Amino acid sequence: MNKTQASLSHLRAGFALIIGVILFGTLGYTVVEGWSLFDSFYMTVITISTTGFKELRPLTVPGRVLTIMLIIFGVLAIAYTGGRAVQLLLETQFFRRRKMNKQIDGLTGHYIICGYGRMGKVICEDLAHNNTPFVVIENNPRKIEELLEIGYLFIEGDATHDDILLQAGIKKAKGLVAVIATDAQNVFAVLSAKGINPEIFVVARAIEEGTESKLKRAGADRVVKPIELGGSRMVNLLLKPGVIDFIDGVAKSRDVEISLEEVNISKNSRLVNKTLKDSPLRKDWNIIIVAIIKNTGKLIYNPSANTVIEENDKLIAIGPSESLAKLTESCEMDDLAATEN
Repeated sequence: MNKTQASLSHLRAGFALIIGVILFGTLGYTVVEGWSLFDSFYMTVITISTTGFKELRPLTVPGRVLTIMLIIFGVLAIAYTGGRAVQLLLETQFFRRRKMNKQIDGLTGHYIICGYGRMGKVICEDLAHNNTPFVVIENNPRKIEELLEIGYLFIEGDATHDDILLQAGIKKAKGLVAVIATDAQNVFAVLSAKGINPEIFVVARAIEEGTESKLKRAGADRVVKPIELGGSRMVNLLLKPGVIDFIDGVAKSRDVEISLEEVNISKNSRLVNKTLKDSPLRKDWNIIIVAIIKNTGKLIYNPSANTVIEENDKLIAIGPSESLAKLTESCEMDDLAATEN
């Protein structure tokens, strides 16, 4: 039996003691004073709760002795039960936090979401929908309650502090999103993140004009300006609603059977030094390569069938979600096999 189970058992025993005292008092007043069961029950409750209400009727000496016993045993039973309830609450929170910390410590290649506001909530929902591991950093008590209810992994604290980022596993994380309430906090979060892990990919939100350059100087790889994006999206929805619906469906893998994916080609991948036509991408998996991003940053849009796939290329692929998952898994298995050998 663990500590939580033991505390729960003690709490049940405490409630049983209280019920026992109430039954003892009710029967006692009925026998000693000759009162009705309801009057005896009422007198017992106001006695053990020490509310100070006036006695129903003048008590006999045996009735006063019974009252003294009820006060002593009742207060002890309530104090014992209350103490066990507090202990159980603290232990439950402690073990839940320890379990969550162990889960976070076991993560690798996850994402860190700094801030659980409106945008942070949407980001978490999409990551959860795609079964992508992530950790939220938040210090608002109300939002912490939300995170507890939903069941997301989180660290309570300030995302601009190095120790909090380390608790979130930033050294093993793949990416970080800074969507805290103010631009200044986002800048500090990016600086701290890049200071600990210079290789981590950072996306930050810019609210005010002129903040984009500061975030990039701080080390952000991408900066998102919601007002500009929102304006452009609204115009595109007016002019090209069908295109936007298709892109949204593909990007979010909802209501459509195809998806869009970015696949990194490592040196151990079986696709290295193969042309697109010789690879199994199209003929076996029905995957279309929309673009290839070279290690130099050059973008090859709609590559020809003779284009050679090279180490460190990034393939922007579109196709059935199941086939894209197989492609990603295949690349990861190639890396794993090479590491074991």
